[in-house]
Amino acid sequence: MQNITAEALKARLDAGEELILVDVREPHERAEFNIGGIHVPLGQIQMMQIDELEGLEDKEVIVYCRSGNRSGQAAMSLETQGFSNVVNLAGGMLKWREIYG
Repeated sequence: MQNITAEALKARLDAGEELILVDVREPHERAEFNIGGIHVPLGQIQMMQIDELEGLEDKEVIVYCRSGNRSGQAAMSLETQGFSNVVNLAGGMLKWREIYG
């Protein structure tokens, strides 16, 4: 599993890159604040209920959560399910909001 910093991710988003973002938080957390992407809570990933990500196994998939812990778990789970390029947002939304408000 690779990590990406909030700064590096923001730079890529600002440059207009088409990124596959996956938010693994619970719905109420996502409703409070998110940076977009596909919403697949961690439990669904761990139970292999990830139809939303079908066909993305060879693409770069960037996962994020509140602090980076759940997305780290999600990244490891996705790797065991055959995803070859999973990236975890280090520090999650806490770090993002600390830097960008």
